[in-house]
Amino acid sequence: MKQTRKSKKETISFEEGTTPGLFGQKYSSRDYRYEDSWGKNQFNSSFPASLVAYMGSKKIDPIFICTNKSNDIIHSLISSQALLGIDPLGENAYYDYEASYFPYEQYYSATKKEKIDLVMIDRSTNSPVSGLEVKLTTLPDNTTKDSDDADYGSEIVVRSPTILFLACSICSCFDDTLKKSNLHNMLNTIGSDIKDWSEIRNILPHYEAIKNAVLTVSSYLYDQQIPIIVQPIWKTNKSLTDLEENCLDVFVWSNLSIIQMALREKSAPDDISRNQRTIVWLYKMLWDFTLYGKFNYTDIVNDLSYNYKTDKAFAISGKLTNPFMKCEALTKPRITKHEIKNIILGGGQKLLRPERRFDAYLVSHPELFY
Repeated sequence: MKQTRKSKKETISFEEGTTPGLFGQKYSSRDYRYEDSWGKNQFNSSFPASLVAYMGSKKIDPIFICTNKSNDIIHSLISSQALLGIDPLGENAYYDYEASYFPYEQYYSATKKEKIDLVMIDRSTNSPVSGLEVKLTTLPDNTTKDSDDADYGSEIVVRSPTILFLACSICSCFDDTLKKSNLHNMLNTIGSDIKDWSEIRNILPHYEAIKNAVLTVSSYLYDQQIPIIVQPIWKTNKSLTDLEENCLDVFVWSNLSIIQMALREKSAPDDISRNQRTIVWLYKMLWDFTLYGKFNYTDIVNDLSYNYKTDKAFAISGKLTNPFMKCEALTKPRITKHEIKNIILGGGQKLLRPERRFDAYLVSHPELFY
């Protein structure tokens, strides 16, 4: 016997005794029994969270993209529990989406406090234990689809709030007077030398020094890195028409690796690119923090726009992400398409209203769930 539930568009049937859901998410700010929790914006963060939990249940650790003391990119592994700050399958794990991350709010002022994609909360203390940006990405992207599998990459669009969270993660390492003075010294005197930060002509002569100061801070913190971006990949075949047999995996970017991401673009010597602007934003946030104990995020992003919109910091193509991500898991992701039914539960795929390729693929291939 089947149960039925009406959506706004149609009546959807479910097997008796089943409830739509996602693996591991016993407690969540989203109620997966209802269609409103399966929209594009919701699915793009909630499915990855359950993918992480599922990988943890199989003892498969995400790839952690970090930097060493020389600011070179290195890979390590990070367990699902270390990534989320709590056992994702434990009774105390609460998945809070599009939520404020209170530990960072002491470091900045803004017209409105920014929310982050996923905040994990420990139900036993009602305290946040991690705040993460989530980016579900296609592998390959258009710039690498004609390459060998080992050279595939995914485009990543980095939002302006991500740079805010990056800056706050660094500020949290310098949260007393002595440490703050140390940070100020590492940033050198450049901040005092620039009188008008909004003018490109005032920034260009100092950009190399700004970049080097940021790299000095990055080198200093190499053994204190934390995850900021969770990047699940879903891999298609060469024609981009079907999922590969091995199609899902998770990469995690540390706060310091995001700096390296922003530095991978070559820029014109007489202008400020989006990527360079990102480094300037970060420097100014840290500089103001050393002077005033917090920085004005809204003013920095708006006043230091340099003729670009501020809805995103920058984007990086698959050709540029490949050197960061290159490893066996990129060539052969560790989760197969036949395991998707273990992550999307109780017929939840029937509630998807696809607007992008991954959820559209799932809806058009019901055989994956039998």
